[in-house]
Amino acid sequence: MSRPVVVVSDPLPEATLAELRPHCELRLVDGRDRADLLASVADAVALIVRSGTQVDHEVLAQAPALKIVARAGVGLDNVDVTYARSAGVTVVNAPDSNTVSVAEFTVGLVIASLRHICAAAQHVSEGEWRRSAFMGGELAGRTLGILGLGRVGRQVARRLTAFEMHVIAYDPHVSAAEAAEVGAELVTFDTLLTTSDVLTIHLPKSPATTGLLGESELARVKPSLCLVNTARGGIVDENALAAALKDGRIACAALDVFAEEPPRASPLLHLPNVLATPHLGAGTDSAQLRAGRSAVHSVLRVLETAGV
Repeated sequence: MSRPVVVVSDPLPEATLAELRPHCELRLVDGRDRADLLASVADAVALIVRSGTQVDHEVLAQAPALKIVARAGVGLDNVDVTYARSAGVTVVNAPDSNTVSVAEFTVGLVIASLRHICAAAQHVSEGEWRRSAFMGGELAGRTLGILGLGRVGRQVARRLTAFEMHVIAYDPHVSAAEAAEVGAELVTFDTLLTTSDVLTIHLPKSPATTGLLGESELARVKPSLCLVNTARGGIVDENALAAALKDGRIACAALDVFAEEPPRASPLLHLPNVLATPHLGAGTDSAQLRAGRSAVHSVLRVLETAGV
């Protein structure tokens, strides 16, 4: 009797793959190779992805035996969830897998930006030693604004409260009591924009959040603002942000995510007041292992329930 086919189209730690091998025919493909992906899912009962594979209508229609799409990560913006569920395909992710890693990385970007760490390191590596060129600012006493007080936002609040920052947050789905538990004060969206010295973004990408920070919103922030985005590209209008940074209407930005990745055409790439990183927020061995195991365990549960 043939074993069920499970396709893994983005890299996963070998330790997680080892849990799958005894239970299925494991098929490893490059999800960015469209032809290979479409061919591989034709008889698959499960598909495990990260962010590199687009699981759209075409892929799902090509996989009539598919029972589950498991994302080894947090977001589901690369999966056509509506169509999948209409076709009877279970869609899951790993919502808690990278919370700590992303929160820690966010704190790192805040500190690196306010203290000009990357530019100063490059300066020294080039044989220079002009300390006065990199005068920075302390976190203590500044106001941190958090846009989205979910899992990651709450962990960021806890960590930066310890740096003696005053933490405010906007999230219509969170109560004042819940915010207070992590040392944050709930405020209006307008207050968040006009009051924050540092603004970090922790929202999922959706039609409602795409372009949420555009020209109008960026015109209301302090000119000393440091904007940090470790959530999803597209939440911030990159053209509007680039214009504000060039004109000095925003002091600096640290961006781990972009509307298009890699962001070859982004107007933000070569600005001196932008710290850009290649979507590293979840890039720790611990986060990847948790995400992979969560996805694998979800697949194994579905296979057991379906009796395949």
